[in-house]
Amino acid sequence: MAHMDLKKYQPYIIIGIIILFALLTLWTRGIPSEGLVTAEGVNLLGNDPWYKVRQVEQVVANYPGYAWFETMTLYPTGDVIYWGPLFVQIAAALCVLTGAATRPEIMLVASWVPPLMAVAMVPVTYLLAKKIADWKTGLIAAGLIAVIGSNYAYRSLFGFVDHHIAETLFSTIFVLAYVAALLATRDRPLSPRNFETLKIPVVMTALAGIAYLLGFFNMPTMILFALIVAAFTLVQFILDFFQERSSEYLVLINAVVFGVVIVGMAASGFPHPGLDLSRYTIGHVIAYAGLIAGTLALYGLSVFLKGRPKYYFPAALAGVAALAVAVLYIALPDIYSLLISSLVSFFGEAAVTTTVQEARAWSFAAAWATFHWGLVLAAGGAAALIWQNLERVNPAHVFVLIWSGVILASTAAHVRYEYYLAANIALLSAVFAGAVIDAAWKDVSRLLGRGSGSKASSDPATTEKQEEPVRKGKKGGKNPDTRKAKVPPKNQPDYLKVGAFAGVIAVTLLFAGTSLMGNLALANSAKYGGMDSQWMEALEWMGENTPDPGVDYYAIYDRETFVYPEEAYGVMSWWDYGHWITFLSKRIPNNNPFQHGVSGPNGSAPYFVSTSEETANRILDNVGTRYVITDIQLDTSKFHAPVTWADPDVGQEPFQPYFLVPVSAGSTNYQPMPFNTQEYYLTMVSRLHNFDGSMTDPTSQVIYAEYLEPAAANTSLPVITRTEQMNATAGAAAVEAYNQNAPAGSGATLLNMYYQFRGDSILQPLERVPALQHYRLVHETPRNVYGNVGEGGPDLKTVKIFEYVPGATIRGEGIIEVPIVTNTGREFTYRQESVNGTFVVPYATSGWSGEVKATGQYRIAGTGQAFDVTEEDIQQGRTIN
Repeated sequence: MAHMDLKKYQPYIIIGIIILFALLTLWTRGIPSEGLVTAEGVNLLGNDPWYKVRQVEQVVANYPGYAWFETMTLYPTGDVIYWGPLFVQIAAALCVLTGAATRPEIMLVASWVPPLMAVAMVPVTYLLAKKIADWKTGLIAAGLIAVIGSNYAYRSLFGFVDHHIAETLFSTIFVLAYVAALLATRDRPLSPRNFETLKIPVVMTALAGIAYLLGFFNMPTMILFALIVAAFTLVQFILDFFQERSSEYLVLINAVVFGVVIVGMAASGFPHPGLDLSRYTIGHVIAYAGLIAGTLALYGLSVFLKGRPKYYFPAALAGVAALAVAVLYIALPDIYSLLISSLVSFFGEAAVTTTVQEARAWSFAAAWATFHWGLVLAAGGAAALIWQNLERVNPAHVFVLIWSGVILASTAAHVRYEYYLAANIALLSAVFAGAVIDAAWKDVSRLLGRGSGSKASSDPATTEKQEEPVRKGKKGGKNPDTRKAKVPPKNQPDYLKVGAFAGVIAVTLLFAGTSLMGNLALANSAKYGGMDSQWMEALEWMGENTPDPGVDYYAIYDRETFVYPEEAYGVMSWWDYGHWITFLSKRIPNNNPFQHGVSGPNGSAPYFVSTSEETANRILDNVGTRYVITDIQLDTSKFHAPVTWADPDVGQEPFQPYFLVPVSAGSTNYQPMPFNTQEYYLTMVSRLHNFDGSMTDPTSQVIYAEYLEPAAANTSLPVITRTEQMNATAGAAAVEAYNQNAPAGSGATLLNMYYQFRGDSILQPLERVPALQHYRLVHETPRNVYGNVGEGGPDLKTVKIFEYVPGATIRGEGIIEVPIVTNTGREFTYRQESVNGTFVVPYATSGWSGEVKATGQYRIAGTGQAFDVTEEDIQQGRTIN
């Protein structure tokens, strides 16, 4: 039988396997397209992708122009775009090349960019692993990056049009280029007098600088990789000093890499003022120049201390670092803030970040759920690299270890960096698997050779190296007996190594298989993701039925000269929905998912949790709001977010406090449980969404609760000692009576159960809720959050749109009422109690052509007085009588 020379075809086999991994990646990432593609375009995943496609539309319309200032969000100031144009330009270029010009076409083309970038990660990861180890490790890494899960998988799905996958791709390309530069220069003699010694190193390092620029022009977060380089440079200088090796190659690499970056930045300009490293400012030039200067200082110090005791160098470094920080803090506080404070804030966590899913800290449970056995393999890979560098340090290995450590720390601080960490997990897992395979392959070959009946010793493939002869004993004499020394006989496999080989292969396959199954489940569930149909219906209605704000959706405006037209206005909603409002309605939200316009005196958080209409109205007046959109999630499951943003120190406590209650009747075991207080029902979001802005009285039983304060009960939360169902009037009287003579450390209050929207407790206040005078419902979506209830059951819609109006004034005493029918056919009565002898009413009884209509006149209950109010009266703020 002819013997096939596999080595001859090895490059083609490797390319073929990489192509298969790439196709697997493309297939899994493309699965959501089966459900997300519609005649209107693509129902994009999440929030940010809607804005990214808006940017692609804008660039296609002005190709290749890019807007650094956005007029269609954050009314009335507009917003600054703080990320780079690269991802958007790539998507727009593909649209131009494919002829995609309509919105559905642009959405479709742009939705394929993240999967294609995930495909590109396969060969990039292969090349990086091959540089670090060998081709076998490269193939394992390529296979793992093709199937690895986490945020990396989600953010590279079809329909998740955002720059996150581009961050991972271009940062990994930079790591590959930097590692290649290290390997090209580490043992090469470098002489400024001999250009031939510098030609290849300079070219390689310049390519690394270009790779960094690509990542930087995608997102300024690329500064994190300058931090990685700085940490690596410091560590490598110390290692080189201890091994008495020159570190001049580090000077060359860092000077060229970041010299290229500085030149590239200067050529592109600085669209943002100040020194903020999270934006495109001149602060980056200062940081990169500081990195180059620091490298030169380290080199000078290492040369100066050459030949001195080893501990001199790290001791001198510690002293110089402390002195430098002190000088910066005292003499150059702006630079100190730029470099030191930015670092502290990056790895820190504020209370409000807990309301942003991707900014939360990483837990071990979340880490295991995401990477599971990959964490074990990656730890083995890190250990393998350390072991391989005990005798002679490989700078490329040190760089990979520090890169992985910094990314791991970043992910621990903010879970969003999981999509960066995926590359590290895949690479280190492959390094470990490859190291074990290399160490055990000879023994596995012997075992397989013997098992098949062949003579393993006669096969050169299985006898790459002969065992070293056993050394003589310490006193000379004869060689010890092989059996006594427990050394396997010649050609006998080491079963411990064989077992390790089998175990690592099994765990690697388990990691890959589990990850692939998770990715398939994720991709298939994403087919049914995208924007909720109720939100889509509401925003399409808004785009067709509200006044045009007078701003060209596609135009690129200059921040310094732009002024909003007189007819422009803002739309107040929670920040999650800002980009949806911009894209679907082509209206201008007052805040957005950049978390801009959320906090502060005029933010959406204080607006929605305000219990004073006067205070809330002042916010809308200050930010030019005309419409307010609420939804059931903001009213319930997301309610914790606005209260946290409004006052991080207090949070939900005034509105939905937790009490310890017995697990069951008579039990001595307690569990924490949230309850609604009257303060919750008085918030703007509750008064709008739950009660349509109408006065609402308690209509059912409330919970009268007696409790012990945490200090008195020696617990972390108040402990409920007694509860009783009462009507609201009796409950209020009982609370007042108890609290007048309450024992020390105890109290009584009225509560309502916290069921989110699974129960109707959110519709049942504990006390009277006053009417809102300046808000009228103009549209609601058809879905009832309580499902198909019978006649008389609760009917609460998913999304509601209100118009903020001046309102008409009617003089009178008592309670005024007007019947309303909504666009869905739901009927309710708007009721308002007079304040200082007047009513200010928001609904017109004539002259109004909207969908939500008054079906009769205003009537003051019990008096027979009736009033007709025109739309002009409402808009002009007239007094009727």
